[in-house]
Amino acid sequence: MSKQAYRWSMMAVGEPMAKSEFTPTPGAGEVVVEVAGCGVCHTDLGFYYSGVRFNHPAPLTLGHEISGRVVATGAGAGNWMGKAVLIPAVMPCGECDLCLSSHGTICRAQQMPGNDIHGGFASHIVVPAKTLCPVDEKRLAASGLTLADISVVADAVTTPYQAAVQAEVQPGDVAIVIGVGGVGGYAVQVANALGATVIAIDVDQVKLDNMAQHGAALTLNSREIAGKELKKAINAFVKEKGLKETCWKIFECSGSAPGQDTAFGLLTYGATLSVVGFTMDKIELRLSNLMAFHARALGNWGCLTELYPAALDLVLDGKVNLVPFIEKHPLDNINEVFASAHAHKLTRRAILVPGAQGGVQ
Repeated sequence: MSKQAYRWSMMAVGEPMAKSEFTPTPGAGEVVVEVAGCGVCHTDLGFYYSGVRFNHPAPLTLGHEISGRVVATGAGAGNWMGKAVLIPAVMPCGECDLCLSSHGTICRAQQMPGNDIHGGFASHIVVPAKTLCPVDEKRLAASGLTLADISVVADAVTTPYQAAVQAEVQPGDVAIVIGVGGVGGYAVQVANALGATVIAIDVDQVKLDNMAQHGAALTLNSREIAGKELKKAINAFVKEKGLKETCWKIFECSGSAPGQDTAFGLLTYGATLSVVGFTMDKIELRLSNLMAFHARALGNWGCLTELYPAALDLVLDGKVNLVPFIEKHPLDNINEVFASAHAHKLTRRAILVPGAQGGVQ
């Protein structure tokens, strides 16, 4: 590792990101990770373009979907030296009441790369060692994936995985995913891997056709079928297939007001609504529907670090497919990639790769 490593910094909202120099030095219990890849998330775009508040004083390096290799260690973390790792998008303290009650993702002392600390759109990042998820490189090689490829597991896969675990998705369940983009597409695959029959809803027919090949038993375009007709179509499908007509597991992943309105409108007896996507928009709803249906609504922020190995297993075992949903770009092209993502011109989740030259898709 060179003494000086470069970091990309957000100098101000709306301005290009530019290189700045720093010397990564791990403290006690910390490691330096050489970044293999960092995925571009909707949250990053919210920070950069939409004024969503972040916790670290600007300038801040964004990026929280990070994979890489440990290249330096602080006191007490020497056993991580040289290991391939995923860096959790939310790193809890592990000691507070929230952490000790299995609510570590909302730990008030958490460190989220690209929010609380400098993130992964960089060559290197300094993070606490205790929350890292080790990557079995033999299994990784056997899967045909690279270390950069699996960076998206750190959020886009683990977030819907925790949502599915929290919603108690079981074999035989009906799982409905609204919005099958970067996170929702993996929500479909995760629910399918856990044994549910999955119904995918989106406004983009291309995305729906893709999900029909990756775990969705039924796809519905909400531009063509909406409101009560959407629920009727789902009811007709579950009756035809002999599936559960109640206790549906509904995952709102679009991060949009129409998606949230659609998700709430699909509530039925004993249903679980998981809010996975984020939007600053507001909607009107009748909370009494939760009472009348004896349903529940759950939030979902990130993923508990202890769930990362099981989520990674789904990927390495081929039950969740990454390759059709990702594309790699050189980190040097960060401004162009952000602009394209913001303009909805990307059809796959972008992964920025430090040191890469030219196209690396």
